[in-house]
Amino acid sequence: MGNRIELIVGLGNPDAEHLNTRHNAGFWFVDILARTHGSVFRLENRFHGEVAEIAVDNHRIRILKPMTYMNDSGRSVAAMTAYYKTPLEHVLVAYDELDLAPGRVQLKFNGGHGGHNGMRDVLGCIGKIFWRLRLGIGHPGPENKSQVSNYVLQKPSSEDQDAILDAALAAADTLPMLLDEGAERVKTRLHSRGVEARPYKKTNENEPE
Repeated sequence: MGNRIELIVGLGNPDAEHLNTRHNAGFWFVDILARTHGSVFRLENRFHGEVAEIAVDNHRIRILKPMTYMNDSGRSVAAMTAYYKTPLEHVLVAYDELDLAPGRVQLKFNGGHGGHNGMRDVLGCIGKIFWRLRLGIGHPGPENKSQVSNYVLQKPSSEDQDAILDAALAAADTLPMLLDEGAERVKTRLHSRGVEARPYKKTNENEPE
């Protein structure tokens, strides 16, 4: 039996300066979903975000991109779940994950925010009983913990960007499976993807530290 999903949220920052940064991996994922299913986002002020709708095997799903900036994401998610009376267990939130290498992607249910400020705000507004799609972006390394904020707000190398987008595409492809066959099948598919785990490294001198 599949998992019912009514709302998919992608976390990110809305302005042009941030569109291609690691922190916007959640936006990349929902953009892929909307484009794949022939939908477009439209600004909905009452939800403080951009909204699209898709149909997957007769399942109607709303997609939300909060326009509130990352650290205030929960306000947008709370507004939409309250308006449509969406059960939290039917919500999936996609976001960038430092603890996974670029190209890795994991699906999980429930849990904490893991230090992610967008997720911290979402949990503070709606609680924690919802699905997460964690898109790996890599970590600058234990010796650079103080640089995490700068790292997530920088554009990845072309190699890492390709790996992140490939993972997002793979996750988007499993949505019908999630709806019809359930999370365990999706976890098996995504978590066993043949991606070599590797730390982030510069590929040329122009790449940000």
